[in-house]
Parts: sequence; C-alpha cells; structure tokens
Amino acid sequence: MEKASPVYLKTLREGKFPEKIARARELASQCRVCPRQCGVNRLQGERGECRIGYQPIVSSYFPHFGEEAPLVGWHGSGTIFMSGCNLLCLFCQNYDTSHLLVGREVSILQFAEMMLKLQTLGCHNINIVTPSHVVPQLVEALYLAAQDGLEIPLVYNSGGYDSLESLQLLNGLVDIYMPDFKFFSDELGAKYTAVGNYGTTARVVLKEMHRQVGDLVIEQGLARRGLLVRHLVMPGMLEDSSRIFHFLANEVSRHTYLNVMPQYRPAGEAHKCEEIDRPLSYSEFLQAVQLAKKTGLYRLDKE
Repeated sequence: MEKASPVYLKTLREGKFPEKIARARELASQCRVCPRQCGVNRLQGERGECRIGYQPIVSSYFPHFGEEAPLVGWHGSGTIFMSGCNLLCLFCQNYDTSHLLVGREVSILQFAEMMLKLQTLGCHNINIVTPSHVVPQLVEALYLAAQDGLEIPLVYNSGGYDSLESLQLLNGLVDIYMPDFKFFSDELGAKYTAVGNYGTTARVVLKEMHRQVGDLVIEQGLARRGLLVRHLVMPGMLEDSSRIFHFLANEVSRHTYLNVMPQYRPAGEAHKCEEIDRPLSYSEFLQAVQLAKKTGLYRLDKE
C-alpha cells in the first residue's frame, strides 16, 4: 500500500521547522499555548492551570485498536496519551491522567522516540491525545522525529479547547484534526468543565481546523488528511447535541465526518451533579443519531 505523505515532511523540506519552534517556545515563555492564557514561563518549569512545565508527561503509548476505523486500519493508531489537561471536565473518563497527572515526565527527545517506535510497530499514524497544553513540545518532538525518518500522518486529538495561535503554529504539521465538540452552550461548558467559554471557543477552533485540512479524506480504508469530529452524547442534553450537529452541517461542512459516541458513564467527579450521575440511555443515543441524520452529516457509528 502506498504510504501517505504527511504535511510536516513538506514543512521539513522547506526548512520552516526552526521558525515554528522559535514561535512555539515564545508561546511557552509567557504561556499562551491554550485559551487559558496563564502567562507563566513554562520554559523555566513554571506551571499554569494544566500543571505541566516544559517537560511533557506521558501516561502511555501503544498501537490503539479502539479508535475510529479509518485511523486503526490493520495495525492500529499510534496513540500517545498526554497527562494533564486544560479543560478538566468534571466527568472525565481519564480522570487519573487528566486531573491526577498519572504518567512519567519525558524529554522532548524521548517524546520523538515514542513516535518513531510506534511507526516501527506498523501503526498507520501518530495520534497525540490531549495535546492542547503541550503544542510547543509536540512541535519540537515532531521536528526531531521527522528528521529521523517519521513518515506517517499526525493526528491532533484534542478536547476542542485550543488557541488560534497554537493552531496557526500547527498549520503545515497536522494531517488529521480530531477534536471533541463537547458542548455548544458556554453555560453547560462552565458547569461541567473548568472553563467558561468552551462552546464559543470550540466553534472558532473547528472552523480553523477545517480551513487547514478540509473534509476527511480516506484512501484504501485509511484516513489521510482532514477533520474528524467526535461528540460524546451527554444525559439529558439532546438539545445541545442538536445545536452542535446543525453548526457542523451549516457552518463547517455538511461532509464533516462525525462520530456520535454513546459511551458516557459517570466517572471522575460526575457524582457531584445528579443530572449526569447516570449512564447515557440507549434511547437517548438513538435520538442523537437521528438528530445527526436530519442534518445530513456524514456519520461514523456502529449501526
């Protein structure tokens, strides 16, 4: 099978990585890496709301076979799970890594070596999970890995709370953006995450991601480039889900590749909010799928 040609290889050939790294380090020096704009000097090890200095913390990395089918292929998606988070959702199903920082601190070189190891295992892509707070580190590690032979697509798998500065930095580096679109409403976002402007920010972010990479392109069963959106259906929030689907269809692209996810369960601190302290019912999931169908979006589900 013919290999994909990742966009970061073109950036490498054109000699644009050093400029991007300089910009990335400037973002980290008075941290503007994500919308929280903490202003700390992470180059000196200072920590903001994400509680990560300049050395990233990785909880695990391995070929992942539980991701979307166009990412998994035959040999898995080369997934690197970053610890820490800028959203800190109350109901996070990876609470130990996002809130409690379970994992090990690694150097930029070790980060790059993980990417190369996953490639040697036959993974079809490098899938960075929860990267919004470690964009500068990702840029530096990708440069080292690309110089040393990395040549599979890069997937940016975020919670949807990203800064435009960071996304502009990633333009020409990321092949596949895979954001969550958790809430349309800022009010719901403020109730269940640690930020007050999630919905407003995510809408801007998704438009920029699509502007960079377009609709998802699948060749021979594998995702090569484009936008893939995930939406976790929440108990009792079908109206918000409907607003998300309409936004994607009407303001991003009717061809947006969408995964409507049914696996919500109470986790983390969900017990603090009675209305989400229960699993999603199957009927609610089916209603969400029907709402997505009505918009004409291209869906990914297991029907």
